[in-house]
Amino acid sequence: QVQLVESGGGLVQAGDSLRLSCAASLRTFSMYHMGWFRQVPGKEREFVAGISRSGDRTNYGDSVKGRFTISRDNAKNTVYLQMNSLKPEDTAVYYCAADTVYRGSSLSYLYWGQGTQVTVSS
Repeated sequence: QVQLVESGGGLVQAGDSLRLSCAASLRTFSMYHMGWFRQVPGKEREFVAGISRSGDRTNYGDSVKGRFTISRDNAKNTVYLQMNSLKPEDTAVYYCAADTVYRGSSLSYLYWGQGTQVTVSS
């Protein structure tokens, strides 16, 4: 059974940094493209960042470019999201996602985690 488990969320102040982690129970983690998304209640899930299998290709949502960085460690079956200069509008539940097909910003990833809450106070 595939599991994606996010961690690292919490309550921070505007301007602070957080690093989210997503540990994957995928036997061949290096075969999966990974993505981070976020969602606020009542709104659609929003693409945050994506990374290719080997990590050589990344892309970001416009609202986080220059502030967030996605990376992965295939030896640890983990993908990370480094979030700097956090803003109150970054408050959301953050989800990681995985698929063997590169989905980019699409919501059609095959596997999803349960999410971790990030709250940024002003």
